[in-house]
Amino acid sequence: MNIFAIEYAYGSQASLTRDEHRPAHRSWLHQQAGEGRVLSAGAYTDGTGALLVLQAESEEDVREILEQDPFAIEGGIAGVRITQWKPVIGAFADTV
Repeated sequence: MNIFAIEYAYGSQASLTRDEHRPAHRSWLHQQAGEGRVLSAGAYTDGTGALLVLQAESEEDVREILEQDPFAIEGGIAGVRITQWKPVIGAFADTV
């Protein structure tokens, strides 16, 4: 398995959409974590986006997983950046 850092960019125009769908988004994240896909996730404190750390075989798999996110389905995300990441020190280093 590979680890990917995913950055969500949030636009201010969709803040009400995110507020409405946040419970479903968090439920989806918890489900993905329970299945071993999401290693960590959280919003930036300035409200501009979020960081997700996922475990998947490929970037294509990551994209398929992210398409299921209620925020993505409902238009709450302005942009997504996916980067394969190889942690060598710390909590995630043992997962690769």
